[in-house]
Amino acid sequence: MIRRKITLSEAAARAAEMLPKGILLTSRDGDKVNSMVIGWGTVGVNWGRPVFAAYVRTGRFTRELLDKNPEFTVNISLDEPDKQTVSVCGGKSGRDMDKLSICGLHTVPGETVSVPAIREFPVTLECRIIYRQVQEPGMLPEAVADRYYPQDKESSFAGSNRDPHVTYFGEIVNAYILEPEAGEK
Repeated sequence: MIRRKITLSEAAARAAEMLPKGILLTSRDGDKVNSMVIGWGTVGVNWGRPVFAAYVRTGRFTRELLDKNPEFTVNISLDEPDKQTVSVCGGKSGRDMDKLSICGLHTVPGETVSVPAIREFPVTLECRIIYRQVQEPGMLPEAVADRYYPQDKESSFAGSNRDPHVTYFGEIVNAYILEPEAGEK
């Protein structure tokens, strides 16, 4: 695979288009690699640095991995994302299974971070966490808190549940699209 570099504005446009459909946030601790679907995120500039802000609920396995290894990749499809991948990576826990294997996803070593890219989601942002903050649902408008943080839904519930999100600001240290080399699939 070759990596064709892209600009922050190209990455932001692709992320904005695909977030509602589901993009992947991939994390790693040692040999354990996990991807989860995210539907919330932003590309921008904070503290004079290009960043991706990702939102991960406190009860998620991905949060555990991010707290152990402060690097992640954001992986974005060029086409409509595969429905099985969105279902498994968005509704199952990596604590219990190897989601990448189940979905037939292939990793490509990161270029500047320890977390891999995903060949089937080739638009890749390599990020290092520079700031994290646990959100306070009590600071949100009541209608938003009721919809996204219902206190009667357990942490294991895949959609809205009672767990607040942690906002991770990852400095984008590399941005590219994975492309096959001549003769490679």
